[in-house]
Amino acid sequence: MTLPAATIPAESSTVSGASAPAGWADIRNAGDLQFAPVTIPEIPPLQPGWFERVLNDLFGWLADLFAPLGQLLGASWWWLQWALLAAAIGFALVMLVRMFGPGAGFRRPRKTAQGAEEWQPDRAATLALLEDADRLAADGRFDEATHLLLLRSVGHIADARPDWVDPSSTARELAALPALPDAARTAFGVIAERVERSLFALRTLERPDWEAARAAYAEFALARLNTAGGAA
Repeated sequence: MTLPAATIPAESSTVSGASAPAGWADIRNAGDLQFAPVTIPEIPPLQPGWFERVLNDLFGWLADLFAPLGQLLGASWWWLQWALLAAAIGFALVMLVRMFGPGAGFRRPRKTAQGAEEWQPDRAATLALLEDADRLAADGRFDEATHLLLLRSVGHIADARPDWVDPSSTARELAALPALPDAARTAFGVIAERVERSLFALRTLERPDWEAARAAYAEFALARLNTAGGAA
């Protein structure tokens, strides 16, 4: 059994004409709002001043001058990079050999002028030094006597040859000076060893230590002076 189709009311084909919302005309006519298109004027580029023009000309001239060199380096870079690498490796090897190779710690001793006399302390200063040190040793103050011997000896050298003694010089450095006579190096080695033992090992020096230091200094100073006096 077939039911009759339901009837749908037909929509109105007439569309009401569109109209602006209320108040639009007032907003459109207001003067504080911009609705018209804005034309932005073209700003001309700034012209460079005379300094900028000079720099530009200079840079352009340098570019033209070094352009062939840059092209040459660019074309030769493949073999040039290996040459630079080989030079760097060679330099590093030379430095390693000089630092750790045979004779790395060797320094050629400085030669004194031909005919120059070896330094030795003044006789009066030497005798005064030994008298003061002997006085301390007689009281059993062997550490002070040996230390005084070292300090006065350094002072004698500084007075005679200031270029040999630096304010930070140690007794061991003075004993290793190539310009110092062999007797002086031996004396300083003996005296410095006793003083270091007293100061840093906290070991009190005994009479044999003092006698060894005194004999070393006397051999350096008095024996040489006596020899010179006998020859005179």
